[in-house]
Amino acid sequence: MEPLSLRRPRPRQRGFTLIELLVALVIAGIALSMVAINGLPGAQRGLRFEAERLAQLLSLAREEAQVRGQPLRLQADESGYRFLVLRERRWQPLADDTDLRARAWDQPTSLSVQRPDGRAEVEFGRDSVDVPFTLRLARDDASVLISANGLGYFEVRP
Repeated sequence: MEPLSLRRPRPRQRGFTLIELLVALVIAGIALSMVAINGLPGAQRGLRFEAERLAQLLSLAREEAQVRGQPLRLQADESGYRFLVLRERRWQPLADDTDLRARAWDQPTSLSVQRPDGRAEVEFGRDSVDVPFTLRLARDDASVLISANGLGYFEVRP
């Protein structure tokens, strides 16, 4: 008979693998982001969404005014907003642009404009420099600001 070689069993490693740790971190990150998003009150969350969309559309309207060589203006009331174009010395609804079409707020919303020159319009011209302004969107007890620096940067803040 041959002698049996005695093998020592390898000690079993304890702990987590790198992959297990990364998966746990990803799951925790997703859960944390969901809590942060859902942590905003309902009115504030909806208003913030509207403000983000309007800021993107304002940026697009600014570029469109430069490309067309025609001024564009934002017109808003409590039910919604639309963009107007200056044609034949009259402000007319912008009907030939699906991105800048008239839109309704998801709830009644007031919009106020603050500009250094005191005017109450948001207007973009052919120039690459516009007058800076701040828009305040408000509904219920929530409000959000959209700030424009006049050079094409739009920032949404609470």
